[in-house]
Formats: sequence, C-alpha cells, structure tokens
Amino acid sequence: MIEKYDQLIQQSDLISRDLSWLHFNYRVLDQSMREGRSLPDKLKFVAITASNADEFFMIRVGSLYNYLDYGKDRIDYSGLRAVPFKRKLLHDYKEFAKVQHEHFTQSLVPEFSSHGFQVLAFDKLQKRERERASNYFHKIVFPMLTPMVYDSYHTFPILMNNILIFGVVTKTQEKKEKKKMSFIQIPQNLPRFYEMERKDKVIFVPIEEIVREHINVIFKNVEIISATLFRVTRNGDFTLEESEDAEANFIEEMKKKLKTRKTGRVVRLEVEANYDKWLLKQLKAKYEIEDDNLIEVPKGALMDYTGLWQIVKHEDLQDISKDSPKPVPPISMAEYEDQDMFKILKDRDILLHHPYNSIDPLLDLLDQAAEDPNVLSIKLTIYRLAKNSRVVNALLNAAENGKHVSVLFEVKARFDEENNMKEAQRLQKAGCFVIYGVGMLKTHTKLLLIVRREGEKVRRFVHMSSGNYNEDTSRLYTDIGLLSSDEGYANDVQEFFNVITGHSIPDKYENLITAPSEMRTRLIELIGREEANAREGKSSGIVIKINSLQDSDTIMALYAASRAGVPIHLIVRGICCLRPGREGLSENITVRSIVGEYLEHSRIFYFHNEGKPLVYSGSADMMVRSFERRLESLFLIKDPLLEQQAVNILAYNLRDNVNAYEMNEDGSFTAVTPGERPPFNIHKEFYKVKRESVMAAKLIN
Repeated sequence: MIEKYDQLIQQSDLISRDLSWLHFNYRVLDQSMREGRSLPDKLKFVAITASNADEFFMIRVGSLYNYLDYGKDRIDYSGLRAVPFKRKLLHDYKEFAKVQHEHFTQSLVPEFSSHGFQVLAFDKLQKRERERASNYFHKIVFPMLTPMVYDSYHTFPILMNNILIFGVVTKTQEKKEKKKMSFIQIPQNLPRFYEMERKDKVIFVPIEEIVREHINVIFKNVEIISATLFRVTRNGDFTLEESEDAEANFIEEMKKKLKTRKTGRVVRLEVEANYDKWLLKQLKAKYEIEDDNLIEVPKGALMDYTGLWQIVKHEDLQDISKDSPKPVPPISMAEYEDQDMFKILKDRDILLHHPYNSIDPLLDLLDQAAEDPNVLSIKLTIYRLAKNSRVVNALLNAAENGKHVSVLFEVKARFDEENNMKEAQRLQKAGCFVIYGVGMLKTHTKLLLIVRREGEKVRRFVHMSSGNYNEDTSRLYTDIGLLSSDEGYANDVQEFFNVITGHSIPDKYENLITAPSEMRTRLIELIGREEANAREGKSSGIVIKINSLQDSDTIMALYAASRAGVPIHLIVRGICCLRPGREGLSENITVRSIVGEYLEHSRIFYFHNEGKPLVYSGSADMMVRSFERRLESLFLIKDPLLEQQAVNILAYNLRDNVNAYEMNEDGSFTAVTPGERPPFNIHKEFYKVKRESVMAAKLIN
C-alpha cells in the first residue's frame, strides 16, 4: 500500500509540507553523523531531532487528527486524502525513528567510555553506586511519585504530555479482574539522569532505570506482572496558524471542542521493547489509536532524547566541545569606533549579520535611548525573549526615566506564551503601553522605532530584522538586522506601528512590503517581472533564502518564471513544497538547504531587475500563515554597501559545500561535499568577510 501512495505522491507537482519536514529532520540527524564533530555536538543534534519531532506531533500531526476525529477530509499537497496520508506519514516517521535509534545505540553509545562518561542501567552499577542510587530514590524520588490505579472503581487518569510514565500491571485476588494496571509518572522537575563519578568517568543513570529497580517499593505486598515504560504525545493547542487549508468557521468550531495541551487527544505512543501486550491493548483502546501511532524504542536506546542536553551541557564535557569564534564588527563599523549609536546612525546605516556580528550595537542603542534625556519614545515588537533580557531591562529603564514606551507582545508565540505574559506584565506595571497581539493575527514582524529630539526637530531611528529581540538566539541563529535613521524607513515603520496599534489604513509603503495586506501579491509581481524580462530576452534571475516555502500561489509563480527561462536559486532551510528540476515545470530551479552549526533563520529576497537589483529582508517566509495570518514585514535594502552585503550572504550560501544539501526532484536531499575543491563552510567563512569580497559579490552574470 505504501508503494502505491509513493507513486501517487510522485505525480503531484507539489511536495507535502509534512513529508518535507521529515526530510528536514533527517538532515538534522545527518549532522550528528558527521565526522569531525565532537561527541557533545553529535548528541546535541540527536536531541534537536527529538524536540523537533515532539513539536511536529503536537502541532502538525495533531492538526491532521482535527480532521480525522471530526469526520472532515482534506487533500494534502501530496495528492493523498487524510486517512492514506496519515498512514504514509506515520509509516515514514517510524522509519526515521529506526534510523535515529540505530545511530544512537550503534554509533554514539560506543564512543561514550572513551570520552569520559557512560550511561548505565542500574544493574551495571558497582555495589557502592547502587547504594547511592537507591539512597537518591528513597530520599528524593520516592516522595514525589504518585501511583494511579485504573480499575472498575477508579477512572482512567489523565497522563501528562511528553513525560516518562510506567504502566505497571499487577495481579489481583478478585475473580472479576485478574489484572490491574496502574501508572507512575516521573516528575519533569527531576534531572533526566542521576550523576555519579567513577574515578575518571562520569556515570549517568537514567531516572527511569532507578524507578524501575524500586517498583516493588511503590507497590508493596502486590504481585507485579510487568512494568512498561511509555510516553504519550498529545495534540497541542489548535491554532489558526497550523491548518493552512481549513475554513475559518471550522477552525472556530474545533477551537471550542478541543481541550488543552494537557488533555488533548494522543497522537503518538512511544513504548519500550518487550512491552506488556495486555497493557498496550488497553492503552490503544483508551486513546483510540492504531499500530501506526506506536513507536517502539529498542533496548539500549533512550526514550526522549531531549534529555541528552543534560549530558551535552555537563561541565566535565565542555573541554571536548568547540568554542564558537568571537563576533566580528559589522562591515560598516570599525572595531574600536566610538559607540555612540545615535552619532553613528546619523552618519550611515548598519547591517548586522548574526551571530557573526554581535547584537550589542542594537542593545547599546536601546540602553542609550533609555538614558538619553532627548529620547521621547520607543516602540518595539516582541515575539520571543531571552532569559534575563537586556531588551526588557532597557525598556523598563526607559519607562522609569519618563519616556513613552509602546510594546507589542505576541502572546501566541508557541510554547513561549507564559514567559511573554510574565514579561509583558512587568513592563505594564512599569508604565509601558503594552498591546497583547492583534486579534486573530500573530505579530511576527520585528521592528523598533526610537524618536529623539534634536534641537527644534525630531529624528527617528529604526531597526528592522529577520530575527527576534533575543540575545540568546542571536548567538545561535543566523539573522539580519538593519539599523538606520533614514526618513523613508522611519515613515514606513511609524505608519506600520499605527496600523498595528490603531486602526489606520496605510498608504503605500515606500520601503516595506507587509502582510497580511499585500505581501503575497507584491512577491508574485516581483517574480512576474523577472518572468517578463526573461521572455523579452533581458537578463533575469531570482535568489531567495528563507526558512520555509509552502504557499502554492508563489510556488506556481516560480514555476511560471522557470518555464520562461529565469534562473532561480532557492535556499530553504526547512520545509519546501516546491519540486525542483521537473521537466517542463521547474528545470531552471535549484533548491538547497543549509543545516549546520547555526540555525539558518535569515530571509533574503533578491530580484535581478535587469541589473538594478531589488533586495529585501525581513521576518516572513513564503507560507500561507505568513501571508494571511501574521503581521509580517519585508524591508528594501537601499544602501549600496548593505545591499552588497546581502548579495554576498546569498553568494556564500550558494558556495557552501560543507553544510549544504541539494534537493532532488522527488523531495529527497543529497549532501553536498567538497570533493576535490577546498571546503567552504559559511559558518566559518562569515567571520572572515572583508569589504573587498563583499563589493565583488555577484549572483547573476
């Protein structure tokens, strides 16, 4: 049956968003298989694939079940209807899980001992170590555990999402029920591993193995038949964002019916090998799931690899982890330049390319604005914040110094809602004007506006970015931010804030393309202009770097441009629903993905425009949600030096032969290797960029 589904999928001109995500997670896992990486790095990438999968099941598979559970059908980009698509998707995920577990058990575990640590089950511990682990159980773990029985007198307990659970089957003396099942949830606030030192080694004992060894302490004077470790993943919050093809009234209907993340329907059940068949039968019936939803974790593997972060961050292993290079000054700023940001920005624009350039110039600007008596107001959008955020501290300081501070907090930033609400309330109490999102739209745009009195006039300073105002992610994500005092930018950003915070209807922006009003239309127009130029024999070309490509209208526009002869190079980190290299459709389109040391988060759109390029950057990907359900913005890069910097970033991305994967027509990816050429790794090369190479960069001849 799967072979039949594969044949149907290959006939479609579009690639399934969800199957494309699975290919992306394979690329992340491939990073863990790379020679030359330190062992902590390899474990880190396995942990990332696990957290990716948790979110994928909660959101994307959960969204699919919103159709299945309420009798609604849909046709995926693959051409498959909901039921066959579910079978195909879960089948392919199981294949991925097998590769993931095999890599961990056969490639990574054998390396542990030679790197100074081991992950050991209880029975592999030495006598004194077993005593210590038992003591830990009795003093710390045992008081936190709450066994929950399910029988004719007790309702089935609500088992928490994404935590380790033991299903314990016991014998009874009753004639009616010969077996009983109970559940023990391992608290999330306990470390994943109990740590001990053995001479020159660190021993990590999985918490579940300590609990398993002491099950009889929890169930005294009861005959235990089995104890099976499992983990359930539930449908996450249903959001407008995740059902791209759902009707609005249907979404509202589902939102009323669906429960919280805590009680949402189970979409995945991970269970250890040699599980109790009777227990599993009860769980499948209770959760209304099939064998498709079962992911078996083999002996020697771990359930929930996100716990590996405890090992990755262990202080004894830091000496075998590689330190990231120190950031370098932006091309348009000298290393020892006077750091008066207002003075610098009156002189020129600055493009920050993170993490190669530090976020400090932006944070310095905010700090200086908070203290400067001439600054009148600060307006800012916030999507995700760092812990102990300097951004929030600067805004609090500004408010205390009597400045007008307006902050648009996106409280619907997935899994960051609680932190955003807490920080927003702090700002509100300090006197900031706080707006909690705009209706059904998610505010994803990244904009800052500072108004400063200078004599009889005011001057405005702006920052527009592809990334969040987050110091932590600025060291891990590649992003672009533009700092400027240009009046054209300032007018547009101020107008956009008026639209966001009020009910202004904007005039045409000079330098911004915004969503949800016009972004899809404008991008299709820009693609269409390149198509027209190609048909007229003029020079043409498109190079786009984004996180995800899923919107069918823009994909069709790119196909049309390809058929007209426009050379199109796409750099798409994650999901890509466009099928490159198909005869008669997309021969002139190449797609590559960069996955490596840093998470590629920047968005750059290059349109050749007969040799007078139009280059945009900003917060938006080419997705339905970006165009229709989010407040987004793309900004035109006007300054010739900064425009060349963006061109050079694209050129380097197309040159990379270390972190790059080329997309094949069938949706799979092939790793790019240097071969006989010198290795070119952008995650190293961007630290060495000079003005001369930037000015020489070209994309279309």
